[in-house]
This record gives sequence, C-alpha cells and structure tokens, in this order.
Amino acid sequence: MEAFELLPEEINHLVSEFHSIPVVGDLMTGVTQYTFWMIVSAILLLIIMFAFVKNMSLVPHGMFQNMMEYIIQFIEKDVGKAIVGKTWKKHFPFLATLFFFIFVNNVVGIIPGMKPGSGTISTTAALALVAFIYFIACGVKVHGPIGYIKSLAPSGVAFPLNVLIWVIEVISTLLRPITLAVRLFCNMFAGHIVMGSFAIMVTLFAQPLLEQLTAANVVGALPSLAFGAILLVIYGIEMFVGVIQAYVFTVLTAVYIQGAEAEGH
Repeated sequence: MEAFELLPEEINHLVSEFHSIPVVGDLMTGVTQYTFWMIVSAILLLIIMFAFVKNMSLVPHGMFQNMMEYIIQFIEKDVGKAIVGKTWKKHFPFLATLFFFIFVNNVVGIIPGMKPGSGTISTTAALALVAFIYFIACGVKVHGPIGYIKSLAPSGVAFPLNVLIWVIEVISTLLRPITLAVRLFCNMFAGHIVMGSFAIMVTLFAQPLLEQLTAANVVGALPSLAFGAILLVIYGIEMFVGVIQAYVFTVLTAVYIQGAEAEGH
C-alpha cells in the first residue's frame, strides 16, 4: 500500500523531468536536455549513414546493410513512387532524411536515461515547419505563387461554392504543420510517461526488498515482476510506435507534396 501512496508524488516528479531543462546556459540561449540528445541522435545518424555508404555494394552483405537497403527501398517504393508519383526522385532525399532523423531520435529516447529529441513540442514544431515550407515551395515552383493559390480551389465547382471550399482548403493547409507537430509530440510524450510510470512501479515495489531481505518484503516485491514484464512489452511497443510515427510523419509530408504539385482537384 505504501508503494501506491508514493505513486502520485513519483508521477509528478516524472512529468517534471520532461520539462526543458538547460544543461548548458539557459533556456533562451543554452542547450536543453532535448537539444543535447537531438544532437547525439544526429551524430549517430551520420555515423550510420557513413557506415552504410562505405560498405555499400551491388549485393548487400550482412544484417546491417540488408536492413538499411530494405528501409531505403521501402521509403522509395511505398512513400516516393506510391504517393508522390513521377517526381519522387527529387523529393526522396528530403523524405528519407525526415524518416531517419525522426526514427533515430525516437529510438534514442527509448534508452533509459536519455530523452527523445522528438519529445518536445519545439522540436516537432520545427520539423513540421520545415515540411510545411518544403511542400509550399514545391507547389509554388510547379504552379507559380498565384497558380498555387488558385490550385487550392477545386475545378468544376460553381461560384460561390468554390470560394467556400477554397477557404476551407487554405485553413486546412495552414493547420497541417500544427497537426504534424502535435501528433508526433503527443505520441512520444505519452509513450514515455507510460514507460516511466511502470518503471516507477517496479522500483517502488522492489525497493523494500533491496533494502532488507525479509519474507514480507519478498512477497511485497512480487508485483514488481508483473510490472517489469509489462514494462518490457511496452518497450517493444514503443519501439514499434517510434517507427510508425516516423513513417506517418513522412507519409503525410509526401501526401502534402503530391497535393501541392497536383493540379486543382
């Protein structure tokens, strides 16, 4: 019972640890723990890519090379060719970079003691803003500034209904970076709160046993085994969620690029 009494306090402490805390300087000009781990993730991604390119061959050898080839081909076929269409080649580097950057950040954040760069709204908002600027620029490049604005209106719809639909499309377009940022942030934040909560439960029930070996403490620590098993399952789920969220962000960006380059609906 004592473990459950301490749980609210520990949960509050857990949530406070997800606030942006500067490790160098201050919040305005320094480096927070999220920025630090984002830099670590970026360096790790560069190392992975250099290792892949260095060992690249016509016939991939080894688990690492085959896995990288599979992921790249998956992005090429299922995101580039299937969604963007005939112009997929020029957008592939951007889409692949988005996927790998988000994925590596998500995975690094799962490691105990680390924080995901994608675990703060400022990072996900920056990613969403980059995606927003990119697909808007693609639309302007294909249609021109005025042509892109006109392309938001559906063709074949009579006035004034076409104006109403155009206004809705403009609002929808402006909301896209917000939904991209919030979706990624909320999924990663919620997942880490759940993992942290179960980790706290394991610690609270096991701590008396670690302090003193008695029969009562052994019985009292039994729930920690169940919470530990659940925690392992959640870790696996979070790894899967990290992949899915990177994929969803990339797919939605590809959809927006395709829509920006397409003619009026």
